[in-house]
Amino acid sequence: MRLIAIEEHILPQEVRDAWSAAPLPHDPVSAFADGGDSGARLADLGKGRLALMDDQGVDVQVLSLTTPGLHNLAPGVAVELAYRVNDRIAETCARHPDRFQGFAALPTPDPEAAPRELERAVRDLGLKGALLCGRTRDRHLDHSSFRPMLAKAAELRVPLFIHPQTPLPAVREANYSGINERADLALAAFGLGWHYEAGLQWVRMAAAGVFDELPDLQIILGHWGEVVLFYLERISTVFERALDLRRPLADYARGNLYVTGSGMWSETYLQRCLEIVGPERLLFSTDFPYQYREGGAPRRFLEGCTLDDAAREGFAHRNWDRLTGGGA
Repeated sequence: MRLIAIEEHILPQEVRDAWSAAPLPHDPVSAFADGGDSGARLADLGKGRLALMDDQGVDVQVLSLTTPGLHNLAPGVAVELAYRVNDRIAETCARHPDRFQGFAALPTPDPEAAPRELERAVRDLGLKGALLCGRTRDRHLDHSSFRPMLAKAAELRVPLFIHPQTPLPAVREANYSGINERADLALAAFGLGWHYEAGLQWVRMAAAGVFDELPDLQIILGHWGEVVLFYLERISTVFERALDLRRPLADYARGNLYVTGSGMWSETYLQRCLEIVGPERLLFSTDFPYQYREGGAPRRFLEGCTLDDAAREGFAHRNWDRLTGGGA
């Protein structure tokens, strides 16, 4: 069975250099992309990556720029790097068309340039959508300046993947500090904080009426829905009382949201997501290279999870193919 993994990261050297040159404070999570196995694997777009894909049982990776992407850079720098990164991804896909697809990186610090680059990446380069790292500085994705970018994605009928990034420094200081440096970072990032960050973007978009305005817009959330999916009933109840939305929040989840596991091999989370969004909205991902482990865990999870044959095939590749126009 063909297996397409959709959250698989890269990091070109020019982006590393731009992060280092940017004014402080830097996103502390960017340090995890430097050096060691992850650093080397992020840079490798050739034989080494393909060998690790084979070890995992992954047939196709959908490549994307790792977090925090271009979101915290100066507008001009972000625009130039988006162009170069997207060309790099497209060139890699062209060299190995049976093994790679791509998400665009968008220059969100320049909201007017972002939809133009999305259109170029999709129409000219053949990329499948874009990966966004949530907010850009203190502007969330529901901000009016980003509406043209969201509208362009809906027009092009391509998905936007909302990936986590570390909370703002003030939020980290208020909510995730005071234990010790190591624990503070773990709590603010991979442990909890950045999952809330990503999930909140989708909830805010629903609350702001984005999906009423753009009913064809499709969002992907990783990590089995970035926490908020499991609290959906409560949020929906409050929204129905407080907001004038056209539909319950659960309807937006079933109509405007796809969910992927990001290398979290949990049968419990899988079954909960099945209950909420249904089998047609599950996508597969390994969060390469961060969750890479030797021994083929992705393929084993796919083959061993409790799904019928049709749902398993949808999870493996058919849902992605349908979402991106690659098949029925």
